[in-house]
Amino acid sequence: MRHVGFIMEDGFQVMGLAALSAFEFANLQLGHRAYWLSVMSEKGGGVLSTLGVKIETTPLDDFPDTLMVLGELRPRPISPALRDYIVAAGRNSRRVAGVCTGAFVLAEAGLLDGKSATTHWAHARTLQSRFPTIRVDEDRIFIQDGNIWTSAGMSSAIDLALALIEEDYDAQLARTIARRLVVYHRRPGGQSQFSALLELEPRSDRVRRALIYAKENLRNPLTVEELADAASLSPRQFTRVFRDETGQSPAKAVERLRLEAAKVMLEEGRHSMDTVARDTGFTDRDRMRRAFLRFFGHPPQTLRRNLRLMEQEDRVEDSSSASETTN
Repeated sequence: MRHVGFIMEDGFQVMGLAALSAFEFANLQLGHRAYWLSVMSEKGGGVLSTLGVKIETTPLDDFPDTLMVLGELRPRPISPALRDYIVAAGRNSRRVAGVCTGAFVLAEAGLLDGKSATTHWAHARTLQSRFPTIRVDEDRIFIQDGNIWTSAGMSSAIDLALALIEEDYDAQLARTIARRLVVYHRRPGGQSQFSALLELEPRSDRVRRALIYAKENLRNPLTVEELADAASLSPRQFTRVFRDETGQSPAKAVERLRLEAAKVMLEEGRHSMDTVARDTGFTDRDRMRRAFLRFFGHPPQTLRRNLRLMEQEDRVEDSSSASETTN
């Protein structure tokens, strides 16, 4: 039996507790107590979430197999005692994970020094500035670097928990639990935290018009001249204004829009790879594959294969349920 311990202090985010349900359903699916779950805090007793919900906790004691540190709405310095415990957990626990801004706690304990990590996108740059030795990737759902795991905010706690369960058992169990939790499927760690248009957040109507035009005309080459015309700016003005407002080049932003559209088409399952590549402007499947590897960390075939496996499992489960009902 694997002990999974959750650390939380006053001001924790209730959403992080969603990870508990993933391990709970793992126990139910496996038919035995594969995971022993405990909720801890430095001194034990009741701790308050930002919603005012109180959770009873036990004091820090032995080191669990997997330690998960829940984040707070506003990261703050931790006590010396908690820091010492986290440091020791890095040596004694098999895995240590920071959920959302829990990454700041791991960073203060030095567990992220020289490692890749992520956190909620709204706090990623603060994490990078405060702890410059960390390689912060603000566009990842979760990241594993050695025995240290970090995740983005809110619902990504479930993605992280499913990834940990998959490491302990297999992908099939993780997918089954995802269905039980009514989660579409476990998102790969490389998936973006938010949509491309939301990420870019242009300030001016002109740049916004250009992005909307690009999204509606992905089959076009979408050159700088074409986008500048949609924004009613000269190409030079457009390139400067676009980078100032979004922090990206027009070419990179267009590729993100193409990737997002291609992913949706692949999830629909009604189009061939060549059709998806053509309709989203990649022109050929090899170029689309390279873009997927850069941004998502896996080729488009992996997404399609996972979806087919899920569909097969759903059919088997539906057939089994129908058989049980008949009997």
